[in-house]
Amino acid sequence: MPDEQTHISDAMRAAVGQELASRVSYPVTDSDIRRWAIAVHYPQRPPALYWDEEAARDAGHKGIVAPLDFNPFAWLTKEPGYAGADDDLDANDPDRTEKTLGIAGPGLKFQLNGGMSVEYGVRMRPGDVITSVSRLAGYTERNGRLGLMLMSTTEDTWTNQRGEVVKKQQVTLIRY
Repeated sequence: MPDEQTHISDAMRAAVGQELASRVSYPVTDSDIRRWAIAVHYPQRPPALYWDEEAARDAGHKGIVAPLDFNPFAWLTKEPGYAGADDDLDANDPDRTEKTLGIAGPGLKFQLNGGMSVEYGVRMRPGDVITSVSRLAGYTERNGRLGLMLMSTTEDTWTNQRGEVVKKQQVTLIRY
């Protein structure tokens, strides 16, 4: 791609790796896990490792574990925090990522979901307090039918109170 045509400013390049948001969950309870599993598996009965201590131990766990897709931030967070973010920012603003970091965005008009990938680590268990830290992972560009497209990727890493990685999720946003 020619250097003279780019949506990525020097400020945007310098922002890669910066924190976009962080939050801390309330302690996960066995009841939270059971209710999530019931909701996700309805109308079938959820697997026993989500609600039965003995069955979870028989499956190789120390007790009940949360489903991989369990979200301890679904209702409330103990410590919400958005690094440099303004709560009044429009969630649909294509420049929201850059505005959150306090820099000028590329000023593109349209955006769409470019996909996500998830890697799971240790399972969440009752008593766990989960910390989520979201960072700007990078920018790439590509020519498309409508012109130069900007792909921005964010990475959200969840860790438990022991510092063990629970989940890493990368989300790509396509702007044009």
